[in-house]
Amino acid sequence: MKNYNLTHLEQLEAEAIFVLRETAAQFERPGLLFSGGKDSIVMAHLAYKAFFPAKSPFPLVHVDTGHNFPETIEFRDQFVDKVGSQLIVGLVQDSIDQGTAVEETGPNASRNALQSVTLLETIESQSLDAALGGGRRDEEKARAKERFFSHRDAFGQWDPKNQRPELWNLFNGRKSQGEHFRVFPLSNWTEMDVWQYLKKEKIELPSLYFSHEREIIERNGSLLAVSDFVIPNDKETPRREIVRFRTIGDATCTGAVLSTAANLDEVIAEVAASRVTERGTRADDRRSESAMEDRKKQGYF
Repeated sequence: MKNYNLTHLEQLEAEAIFVLRETAAQFERPGLLFSGGKDSIVMAHLAYKAFFPAKSPFPLVHVDTGHNFPETIEFRDQFVDKVGSQLIVGLVQDSIDQGTAVEETGPNASRNALQSVTLLETIESQSLDAALGGGRRDEEKARAKERFFSHRDAFGQWDPKNQRPELWNLFNGRKSQGEHFRVFPLSNWTEMDVWQYLKKEKIELPSLYFSHEREIIERNGSLLAVSDFVIPNDKETPRREIVRFRTIGDATCTGAVLSTAANLDEVIAEVAASRVTERGTRADDRRSESAMEDRKKQGYF
């Protein structure tokens, strides 16, 4: 007799696929936020499995700060060509040029927070009524407050005290004109689950996630990669180190970690031994104790 017991990864996969199908059923124009990072790659893979043999009904939506790692953009374009999905790119530079976003100045300037403006503008211009994100509750305390279906008002704002109940995984996608939802199918996953699933499904990743030699500087407790957007000042001495990135975002605030993990098995072993969360390498999260929650209330991912 066949054993129908599921592993914990199979249970998480089934839950995420259920949420993806519910999103397609309840919304007219949902989009899948795609950064080229591991969580959004897993999301796109799950969407492929959820609707196979049909194509995924979700266009991929990338909010491009203009300060990305070249490896991320290269991987994004190759991935889109491979899966055949529509790619929608919202440019932070366009928001700056239009005057709807004001670029930061100073040595610690970053465009990361400006993504909120560009995301909301992209949602409006593309008439998206739901945006699927790869956020997980284990990442950060503000994200732990999210439901699977997270309501946003007509201004794109999130109210953590006004979340809808989701008893028995019944999702309420009702909304008024101009409102939309953020949907998080990976809510119950952990970083370790993501890495183990990537290994199980043999999913390709950008090379940034594995050890490589790179010129870095240490700034405010983060190891930042030297680039056209991260320029050492007089007090900073660049050095070459063997590093990798646990999370991928804007190059101005995404810190590397010293690591020799060159494959998935070594990364999984490293994550298991780590006592720092993956977002502990993100300089933008350390600007204040409530940095993430403040950004989310303004429309951030």
